[in-house]
Amino acid sequence: MVSSKSRAVDIRRLLLSFLLLAAGAAGSGQVHYSVPEEAKHGTFVGRIAQDLGLEVAELVPRLFRVASKGRGDLLEVNLQNGILFVNSRIDREELCGRNAECSIHLEVIVDRPLQVFHVEVEVKDINDNPPIFPMAVKTIRFHESRLLDSRFPLEGASDADIGVNALLSYKLSSSEFFFLDVQTNDELSQSLSLVLRKSLDREETAEVNLLLVATDGGKPELTGTVQLLIKVLDVNDNEPTFDQSVYKVQLLENTANGTLVIKLNSSDADEGSNSEIMYSFSSDVPPTITTKFKIDPSSGEIRTKGQLDYEEMKSYEIQVIAYDNGTPSMSGHCKITVKLVDINDNTPEISITSLSLPIPEDAPLGTVIALITVSDRDTGANGQVICTLNLHNPFKLVSTFKNYYSLVLDSSLDRERVANYEVIVTARDRGSPSLSATASVSVDVSDVNDNAPTFAQPEYTVFVKENNPPGCHIFTVSARDADAQENALVSYSLVERRVGERALSSYVSVHAESGKVYALQPLDHEELELLQFQVSARDAGVPPLGSNVTLQVFVLDENDNAPALLPPGPGGGAGAVSQLVARSVGAGHVVAKVRAVDADSGYNAWLSYELQAAAGAARSPFRVGLYTGEISTTRALDEADAPRQRLLVLVKDHGEPALTATATVLLSLEDSGQAPKASSRASTGAAGAEAALVDVNVYLIVAICAVSSLFVLTLLLYTALRCSAPPSEGACGPGKPRLVCSSAVGSWSYSQQRRQRVCSGEGPPKTDLMAFSPSLPAGPISADGEEHPDVDADIPTIVSNF
Repeated sequence: MVSSKSRAVDIRRLLLSFLLLAAGAAGSGQVHYSVPEEAKHGTFVGRIAQDLGLEVAELVPRLFRVASKGRGDLLEVNLQNGILFVNSRIDREELCGRNAECSIHLEVIVDRPLQVFHVEVEVKDINDNPPIFPMAVKTIRFHESRLLDSRFPLEGASDADIGVNALLSYKLSSSEFFFLDVQTNDELSQSLSLVLRKSLDREETAEVNLLLVATDGGKPELTGTVQLLIKVLDVNDNEPTFDQSVYKVQLLENTANGTLVIKLNSSDADEGSNSEIMYSFSSDVPPTITTKFKIDPSSGEIRTKGQLDYEEMKSYEIQVIAYDNGTPSMSGHCKITVKLVDINDNTPEISITSLSLPIPEDAPLGTVIALITVSDRDTGANGQVICTLNLHNPFKLVSTFKNYYSLVLDSSLDRERVANYEVIVTARDRGSPSLSATASVSVDVSDVNDNAPTFAQPEYTVFVKENNPPGCHIFTVSARDADAQENALVSYSLVERRVGERALSSYVSVHAESGKVYALQPLDHEELELLQFQVSARDAGVPPLGSNVTLQVFVLDENDNAPALLPPGPGGGAGAVSQLVARSVGAGHVVAKVRAVDADSGYNAWLSYELQAAAGAARSPFRVGLYTGEISTTRALDEADAPRQRLLVLVKDHGEPALTATATVLLSLEDSGQAPKASSRASTGAAGAEAALVDVNVYLIVAICAVSSLFVLTLLLYTALRCSAPPSEGACGPGKPRLVCSSAVGSWSYSQQRRQRVCSGEGPPKTDLMAFSPSLPAGPISADGEEHPDVDADIPTIVSNF
């Protein structure tokens, strides 16, 4: 009863001491606790949440967790109150063997933000292991002729505890013949000897029974016993003796099998067979000795037998018996202490625990990627490990505690440049030669939406023929997004605006996925020559990013409008032209003029005039200007000419195919007597008509030159853009267009020294427009069959090929 109360008091004192220790350690950056081994389940260890500066309410939201390398679930934390407690049986001897220090290292990890704490729980030894002798009964043979103070070494007991709990004291039961001698050497180990106190006489006492009791220093004390059976032998009265009782030897671990450890030499004062000495290991040496060493019975040489490993056992104590061949045989004893010297024969070990994989490319600097633990079973410099990373990666190692490191982000990431890093961790010890080990961790970089879709060029030019069918595909836009997955999923849409009084979406549409642009209705060049709008490309990221591209759609003219005749004078109708002509006029006199316009543009609006000869009629004395529409005489009029002349003038444009209109001109020939009055009236009328014709021609020339200049300027700008930018869909090569305006005839022409490639946005580029100057005859031939040298022969011809 007293013993249990005393033990409880000791445990309370022990708990108080480790609480004080933990309180001191909490302020130094690392929390220390202590707990006695064999503590019951639920035993309080410490208020870990409070000591780490954490609130109990945030343990669960921050994913509070405890990791212990190779320690299982010995300790647990109650997340309701933040208390660290004993979860399962802790056996110090099983954890640490006979090491003086024994602790459980805990890694406490919390998220949001990520924090790593190191907690050390020292396991205190309690006296739970009694001393144990190698055997329960030991038989000792003593010769009756042994001298007083003769010594017989005994194998001491062993205690699995440490410190005071393993400090043994021995007591021998009372005997008139023997007493126990205990000597402590410099290694703090004890040598026991049974010393003869009184001479033996086998005839009087053949056997002596003794009890040897070993008691440890724990509280309560634990004991172990061995029964000593001493048999008294007769005859041979000199035992072999060694020159020293204890031999000390040092050996390198991993020494080759068969290496000589020591050669023993003992002597016997007897003669003959009583002095012939044989050697053997003591009968109670543990198996660890017989499996690692062997002894030659004759020479006394002790050699290695198995592989010696410093990390497995640092030293060996070998009890050797030397016995003679006398009858009865006598023996001597010695002890060989073999200490192993550590060599660098263990490579470092690396353990990696990944935490934040994959890592987003916008992760802040200092983000913890993984926890790395290194260890080396060697000691001293051989066990000191340096940990490094391979070059050229954006990470670094941060030492957190002893051989514990954190792999953290050291520089910014860009998934579009590098999407994966193979991080190689190298652990190298300080031994000579140095040993190293490597481990790798694959760090994947996850995408964030940091790249907007981009087009190959900021602007595209598209040429589309007018009168296109509804729903016609005119172009395809394409944008590239350097991100991945949904962040790279691009959708297209129109940037809505008003085109005149109508919405842009009534003219064109864009397919959201393919980027194809469609004309929703037939386009009319006469209504809309240029349609400029923007297409937006937007990804599916959060938040979405986007960019715009400009499309300039030029509507190309087609010859879909026939020439329209203008009225002959102010207030006149669009019917036949009537004119009085004096018979006295000479050759080349302008008697009338046919006026017409064409709603098309370019060559499609360039008009020419021809005089249609009536079937079976005589040769007409009139002709029409090819490009002016002026009707003039080809010769002087005479009486043979009919007084009424009906002329048909064919007005034709230069489109493909050409469209025409026909004008009827009625000329009345007057005699000379009526000329003054008629001439006066004709002069007045002609003057008014000529003034009106001049006004119309001026406006027509200005309009045609303006439209043509705008068209040529557009082509020049387009060609310049294509020369300065890489070729792409809808792009054309560079060219040198040349514009020629002919004021003499009131018309225009377009000349170009090479082909002009125009792309409509669908299929490969094709030749849409060619301009060249054909070889024309010296002058046009009118309906009367004569050449007219006043017409410009260098008139360019434009051929459209769509």
